[in-house]
Amino acid sequence: MSEHGNSGNKKWLVVVNPNAGTRKGKKDWPKIQELLSKHDFNCHTVFTKNRNHAIALTSSAIEEGYRDIIVVGGDGTLNEVVNGVFRQNVCAPADVAIGMIPVGTGNDWGRMYGLPKKYKKAIKVIRKNYHFTQDAGFVSYHDEEGSHERYFINVSGMGYDALVALKTNRMKDKGRGGTMAYILNIFTGLYQYENIHFDISVDGKDVFSGKVLSMNLGICKYNGGGLMQVPNAIPDDGLLDVTVIKAISKFKIIKNVTKLYDGSIAKLKFVNTYRGATCRIVSRPQGSVYLEADGESLGHSPLEFSVIPKALKFIIPEPETTE
Repeated sequence: MSEHGNSGNKKWLVVVNPNAGTRKGKKDWPKIQELLSKHDFNCHTVFTKNRNHAIALTSSAIEEGYRDIIVVGGDGTLNEVVNGVFRQNVCAPADVAIGMIPVGTGNDWGRMYGLPKKYKKAIKVIRKNYHFTQDAGFVSYHDEEGSHERYFINVSGMGYDALVALKTNRMKDKGRGGTMAYILNIFTGLYQYENIHFDISVDGKDVFSGKVLSMNLGICKYNGGGLMQVPNAIPDDGLLDVTVIKAISKFKIIKNVTKLYDGSIAKLKFVNTYRGATCRIVSRPQGSVYLEADGESLGHSPLEFSVIPKALKFIIPEPETTE
């Protein structure tokens, strides 16, 4: 579903993560602010102070009446804003329009829609206010405090994928993130990760039981700064695309790294793919499978995934029409 809106005299909530893109958010905010002003945006700006702060900021602003949001940050900031949209109780999530000015390092959600990385062009996209309504993923997981829930709009990963995300997030917290950090951790993580036994069911049917290197569930296609581990994902089909990379040797992993970037990884014999509206993952030993969603490191198994069809409204570049 798509539509044009009118950005006109709306009051926009702008959620800025100063630490996004290894503090690029802070450095570039004056330039972005000037461009927003130049394009006549009426903005109320809030700045995140710590991890998950954008969830509370977004939820509170919606309860105050805001329905149009601009995210100035990366995929993690966008994920927090999405969770804030879901956690308020005054309107349907799809009543809120979300635009993005990417300043993160991966910007994988925007890659799905061809969102410009140039600030001026990204602001022009928001100004045109073309809406696309996509699905959202939902996952319940556990940690030492009990069970929790998280929404995601891009890709969730487990096993080796979650380890790489965790290592990269720790580097980001120390100001040493970036795409190169992710690539570095792809290789260094190989010497830390041990294959884990997964029991996987999709739509209530047992589909796999065995040792797994890595697993991804996608609403959209890209993660990890351009990896395409769920290459057939469609963001509004009401389904999760599931990719399971079975236990293989470290040599075989390194040999096939490039296939993670062009989507051909899904065609290899040691990779299984599935599609469904729900997915359950249990590990042996229990709790040994760790989770990331939209690049954010969360908790561990058992994990329950589901899809909320056409749940959120995003501002994206208007598709080119052919006659």
